[in-house]
Amino acid sequence: MYALGIDIGGTKTAIGLVTTTGDVVGYDKLPTDQTIEPTKMIERIIVHVKTLLEKHRIDDNQLYGIGIGAPGPLDISHGMITYPPNLPRWRNVPVVKLMSAYFSVPIRLENDASCAAVAEHSFGASQHYTDSLYVTISTGIGAGIISKNTLISGGKGNAGDVGHMVIDPSFGECVCGQYGCFEHICSGTAISREASKLKGTSISTEEAFRLYEAQDKDMVPYLDTVIERMGMALVSLINSLDPEIVVIGGGVSQVGDTLFEPIRHYVKRYTLNKDAGDTPIVPAKLNQEAGIIGAAALVSPEI
Repeated sequence: MYALGIDIGGTKTAIGLVTTTGDVVGYDKLPTDQTIEPTKMIERIIVHVKTLLEKHRIDDNQLYGIGIGAPGPLDISHGMITYPPNLPRWRNVPVVKLMSAYFSVPIRLENDASCAAVAEHSFGASQHYTDSLYVTISTGIGAGIISKNTLISGGKGNAGDVGHMVIDPSFGECVCGQYGCFEHICSGTAISREASKLKGTSISTEEAFRLYEAQDKDMVPYLDTVIERMGMALVSLINSLDPEIVVIGGGVSQVGDTLFEPIRHYVKRYTLNKDAGDTPIVPAKLNQEAGIIGAAALVSPEI
């Protein structure tokens, strides 16, 4: 038996056929075309799903279901993608209903960060823990929360939307209208934006960290502050959620110990419960496949 995972993103949509051991045995992807109506994009996804299943000779009897991960906000009780900032045309899109017209298996929608949290919990960095927090720091920032081996979704599926937790209003206005959001300060998008302003030319997040490691006079004080703000956010999350482990994924996490060591040092110093200062803070193991593996795990009773 298999489960199918779909990870809908702002630039691409990934589709994976996943075994109960978390192995991706079939994979496809397509651009997320934001110039067309969401219903047309979903039709394209359906065609790719059918093609992938036919290629591997999988029928509905061999499929536990289809899990879908998507950026929030969502309304998972109605299977709807409601108002994601990075999918500006996707407003109250009944993705589960639209797909159910073509497939007879169970279909479940969850936040993409929650899917990644499930994947890491089932097969990755947090699989030996009952309570874990997954934080993705990439184009945006989000989180997935596992408590007592159970995904915490919240009322409509938006638990873990930590990117819009205010940590320092002095950094200015976020796209959400608040000042000083975690995402506005610490996401890859934010780092690239501010580094480019500092250097007067287009700078990627990766380039910004290379300059930081080379002791660039502009980048060192700037990224020292950003990394400290990441530490502040994680202290608040650890104080609030009391996880046994924190897993950090997303593109920014690829920086490695340059990022992780100062964050661990900050957390050790400032968590309210001093025992929590030793909470492991580790990089994700599954990276790019986490979204589809976690989405598939949502509908697989054996995971």
